[in-house]
Amino acid sequence: MAGNRPKSYTYHTSLEWRDGRAGQMSSGDKLAFRVASPPEFRGEAGVWSPEDLFVASVNACTMTTFLAFAERQAVEVLSYTSDAEGLLELVEGGFRFTRITLRPVIQVDAAQVESARQVMDEAHTKCLISRSMACEVVVVATVTAG
Repeated sequence: MAGNRPKSYTYHTSLEWRDGRAGQMSSGDKLAFRVASPPEFRGEAGVWSPEDLFVASVNACTMTTFLAFAERQAVEVLSYTSDAEGLLELVEGGFRFTRITLRPVIQVDAAQVESARQVMDEAHTKCLISRSMACEVVVVATVTAG
């Protein structure tokens, strides 16, 4: 029951430096993975960077929020894919993300296309990761009938 839900949650991660500008990220019993600076900041190619994870967190949160809201509204999702792009810019002497653009492509039953668009609009405004960020988050959704 939502009324009995706690008012706060705590999430834990651990990081262990391995070599260079890289380490091993873990969290409880979840699969650990290597993280490093991106190549443009003298890091490793082919390894998840904090920048990748920052952009990915918005993409994943928007999807899971959309799916939760779609379930509540009885919108049957046939498929969901999404590309995300984060714009990192030099602002006032330091780099920061200024915009993240998400491009979800969602397929639903023909009768539910408009409902799915409304659910995406709501998910975009209520995604907790987006709401926690200082940068602009733009969603350019494509909803099609399947």
